[in-house]
Amino acid sequence: MTSTPWDVLALGRSGVDIYPLQTGVGLAEVTTFGKFLGGSAANVTVAAARLGRHVALVSRTGDDPFGNFVRDELERLGVSSRYVTTVEHLPTPVTFCEIFPPDNFPLYFYRFPKAPDLEITAESLDLEAVRTARILWTTVTGLSQSPSREAHFAAYEERKRRSFTILDLDYRPMFWSSREEARKWSAKALDYATVAVGNLDETLTAVGESDPVRAARSLLEHGIEIAIVKQGPRGVLVATADEMVTVAPRPVTVVNGLGAGDGFGGALCHGLLAGWDISTTVEFANAAGALVAGRLECSTAMPTVPEIETFLAEGQP
Repeated sequence: MTSTPWDVLALGRSGVDIYPLQTGVGLAEVTTFGKFLGGSAANVTVAAARLGRHVALVSRTGDDPFGNFVRDELERLGVSSRYVTTVEHLPTPVTFCEIFPPDNFPLYFYRFPKAPDLEITAESLDLEAVRTARILWTTVTGLSQSPSREAHFAAYEERKRRSFTILDLDYRPMFWSSREEARKWSAKALDYATVAVGNLDETLTAVGESDPVRAARSLLEHGIEIAIVKQGPRGVLVATADEMVTVAPRPVTVVNGLGAGDGFGGALCHGLLAGWDISTTVEFANAAGALVAGRLECSTAMPTVPEIETFLAEGQP
């Protein structure tokens, strides 16, 4: 339990990213790699911590050296690891990527026989922390298997749709038996969320719509208060019951686009907590994501407030 409510409490993936230090070549030709903290939920918490927020991650790792690295790196980067526990019989996940800028970054997930973060249980949750957190961040990936799925719904029930309960639509086909199965559980989770974030393929999975306006409206029909639809080079559409606006993207020379969405997510949390209007919040989040896309790694690439403000003012990193 914690006496001070978390600004951001995230449930979900953590692991180790093994990224090539050579770009433009396949893994078969790469000879040198860097080791970084990874996992979408972990990256979002790091992004929010870099912006000065009080954050924690709920996750699980293997009882191995990589698991030790995950917990140590979270703490080093300002994220509480108090809710990150170990699963003795499962290895800490490792993810490799290939880097072909500006828009091709194949991922290779090693999460077998099962990822420890999918072994989060409802019984292990600190329900007071879940209930009182100013933001609860969850992802669709966390719904893909039991007991993680049941833990997420226990958290949703405890929140009782309190603002801000955020669902990152985060659809990754390799974690699901079918898009239809992912849609079923995404739809159920949307009935508990107040904010939804996803790209066009993810909204297609969640609500059956890949047109941004129709997707946003469908999300709002689920009771979502803020629907955020990423459109790549066409910017980000954000909708509430009262307004719908499109925020233009921030151009940047892309090095590795994989962490941009997580940087966006952490900055989105920061703007929501600050009480900014939706346009200002998404402009700030766009800038954060662009800065991360211009860097090699993900977690340690998350920008600070001064870096984002400078980028917004000057238009260059």
